[in-house]
Amino acid sequence: MTELIPAPRGVVAGSGEVRLTENSRLHTDTATRGVGRWLRTALGQATGLPLPEGREPGDGIALRLDAALGPEEYRLVSDAAGVLIEGGGAAGVFWGAQTLRQLLGPDAYRRAPLGGDRTWAVPHITVEDAPRFRWRGLMLDVARHFMPKEGVLRYLDLMAAHKLNVFHFHLTDDQGWRVEIRKYPRLTEVGSWRARTKFGHRASPLWEEKPHGGYYTQDDIREIVAYAAERHITVVPEIDVPGHSQAAIAAYPELGNTDVIDTTALSVWDNWGVSPNVLAPTDNTLRFYEGVFEELLELFPSEFVHAGGDECPKDQWKASPAAQARIAELGLGDEDGLQSWFITHFDSWLAARGRRLIGWDEILEGGLAPGAAVSSWRGYAGGIAAARAGHDVVMCPEQQVYLDHRQAPGDDEPMPIGYVRTLEDVYRFEPVPPQLDADEARHVLGTQANVWTEVMEDHARVDYQAFPRLAAFAEVAWSALPAPADRDFADFERRMAAHYRRLDALGVGYRPPGGPRPWQRRPGVLGRPLDGPPPNR
Repeated sequence: MTELIPAPRGVVAGSGEVRLTENSRLHTDTATRGVGRWLRTALGQATGLPLPEGREPGDGIALRLDAALGPEEYRLVSDAAGVLIEGGGAAGVFWGAQTLRQLLGPDAYRRAPLGGDRTWAVPHITVEDAPRFRWRGLMLDVARHFMPKEGVLRYLDLMAAHKLNVFHFHLTDDQGWRVEIRKYPRLTEVGSWRARTKFGHRASPLWEEKPHGGYYTQDDIREIVAYAAERHITVVPEIDVPGHSQAAIAAYPELGNTDVIDTTALSVWDNWGVSPNVLAPTDNTLRFYEGVFEELLELFPSEFVHAGGDECPKDQWKASPAAQARIAELGLGDEDGLQSWFITHFDSWLAARGRRLIGWDEILEGGLAPGAAVSSWRGYAGGIAAARAGHDVVMCPEQQVYLDHRQAPGDDEPMPIGYVRTLEDVYRFEPVPPQLDADEARHVLGTQANVWTEVMEDHARVDYQAFPRLAAFAEVAWSALPAPADRDFADFERRMAAHYRRLDALGVGYRPPGGPRPWQRRPGVLGRPLDGPPPNR
C-alpha cells in the first residue's frame, strides 16, 4: 500500500479495505464529471465493473473539489464510508484518481478483465499529496523518427499514469516536418518524408534504404490536444527556428540562404547531427513563419510555444552578403545578434497574441528576448543565467535527463549514445541548482525529460529508453525529495518492483533491471559511447 510512484507527501495506512463490486457507484459533480468519465472508463475496462453515477458520495467512490487545496493538490481517503478523492481543482482530483488506480493493483492498468473470481479492493488509507513543480514534462522528438498518432496518445496515457503534465511536442527538424500547415502544403508534401535513414549513430555505415515519414493532420493535432487536456496535460508545440530547418528549406527553398548555396538542390536530411542549412534572416522568412505560428496557435491553446533556437550554425550567415547586410542594417554586431533578432521577433509576436516563447538555452546568445523562458539543456549554466536575469526556466540538462543516453555501460546496450545515466542517476537528479537563491529559484518552473529519437526507430525503442527511468524522473518532478545524496534509492527500487508489474500490464517494453532482453539489443549497430560530453545531440 506504500508502493506508490511518485511518492506522495503523506500516507497514513488503516486496517481494512473498500471493496468495489457490481453495486459500487462513482459519485461526481459538475466540476469533477470529466475526471469521473475518465476513471469510469479506465476502471471499467480493467475490472468489468459498471460504476454508474452515484446519488450519494458514500456509494463507492466520490470525487469532489475542496477550495482549501491547491489546484493540483489532492486528498484520498479510503475508509468505512468508501473512497473519497478531493482536489483543489479537477487536475488535483485526476492525480488522486491515478493514485487510486495504483492502489487497486497492477491489473487495474489492463484494458479488459482477466476473468475469474477477482476481488477489487482499495486498502484503508489516507494519502495527502501535491506536486513540487508546476512543469513536469516529457519532450518527445517525432521529427527524427515519426510516431503515429496512436503512439502519441499512448504516451499521453503513460505520462498521466506518472503525474507528468507537460508534453513538449518536437514537431520539426532537419529530418522531417510533422504538422500540417494549410497555408504551406509543401511542408508536409515534401518536408514530411526522407528517402532513407541512417541506422545507428551518424558514424554508422548502415542505412535503411526506404522512405521514412509521416505527419499529423490538423484534426489529428486537435485530437491529441483534447486527449491530453482530458488527462490534465498541456501540449507545448515546438517549431524550430532559425536552425534545424533543412526540411522546411527543402520544401520552400526561398527560406534558405540562396546567395550562399543552391537551396533548390536540398532534400530532407537523411543523416543525424546538425545541418549547416539554416533560415535566411529575411522579412520573407519572418512572414512565412508568422503564417506557420498563426495556424499553430489555433491548434494549441498552451501558454508557451517553443521556438527551438538551438544548434544554429552561423557559417552560412558569415558567408552571406545578404545576412551581413542585415546585421549592419539592424546594428546587431554579429551573427549571435542575428539569432537573437530572430527569437526576439517571435517573442514579441507571440506576446502580442497572449502567448509566451520558450526556447533552448542558446537563445541566451546575443541577448535574451524580454519575455522568453529557457529550456536549459546544456547543463545548468543557461538556466542559472536566465533565472538570475529574471527569466523563467525549465531544467532539462543533457547530462542528467536525456533519456536517449545509454542506461548502463557495456556492449549489450542497444546503440549506446552519450553518457551512462542509470536509473539511480536519474533518481538523484536535482532540478534546482544550489547556486540560485530563493528568489532566483522561483523562476524554475520545473523540469523535463527529453527523448530524442535518432536511434529510436519505433515505439519499442522509445519504451526501452524511456522506462524505467521516466518513473524515477516523475518522482523527482512531483515529490518533495531530500537532497540527492540523501535520497532512499533502495526504497525506490522496492517500490519499482510493484511498478514494473504496472508497466507490464500497460505493455511497456522497458529495460529490465538486469539488462536488455535479447530482442532489445542491436548487435553490430554503432552508437556513440563517450566518457565526456557529446559534441552535440
